[in-house]
Amino acid sequence: MNEITPELRIARELASSEKLLWSGSPRQGLMLRPADALMIPFSMLWGGFAIFWEVSAVRGGAPFFFTLWGIPFVAVGLYVIIGRFFADSALRHRTCYAVTNERVIIVSGLFRETMKSLSLRTLSDMSLSTRADGSGTITLGPTTMQSWFAGTGWPGAGHNAPPALEGIPNARAVHETIRQAQRSAA
Repeated sequence: MNEITPELRIARELASSEKLLWSGSPRQGLMLRPADALMIPFSMLWGGFAIFWEVSAVRGGAPFFFTLWGIPFVAVGLYVIIGRFFADSALRHRTCYAVTNERVIIVSGLFRETMKSLSLRTLSDMSLSTRADGSGTITLGPTTMQSWFAGTGWPGAGHNAPPALEGIPNARAVHETIRQAQRSAA
């Protein structure tokens, strides 16, 4: 199967007057975030208790209702233990970013493709966090406690988080590209 490059996915979103300055994709595979320092132990406790409950109910001959009651909790436990990492990886696999002379574009979506466009003229808050290898995340908006929970894997947790170019290589250079484009767009 041929992979479509970020440039080709973004090209259909560009206006005729726009010039593509940079495009890329987030880091692929397993990606741990700061929130995982709390989420991993919590998920193990939740999942462990849910599985213990379900096994005890089945082996103990509990009424059918108690056996049935534990199934959704086991399903949620399995999702927060391992499933969220697969969902996150799949979402990042279908995500690409672009910076043009007019805006920042984020194309993503697991079940349907969505495109977010941020005008360079109105983009005010922008923060950069980098790793030792030069990769990093550029957050395009004010960061709040809600944005800290965005990477936890809970469905909808990142809904109110500011848009971000997450896990991109050479993040500092991309950050500077955005800043230069903002100066030119003003």
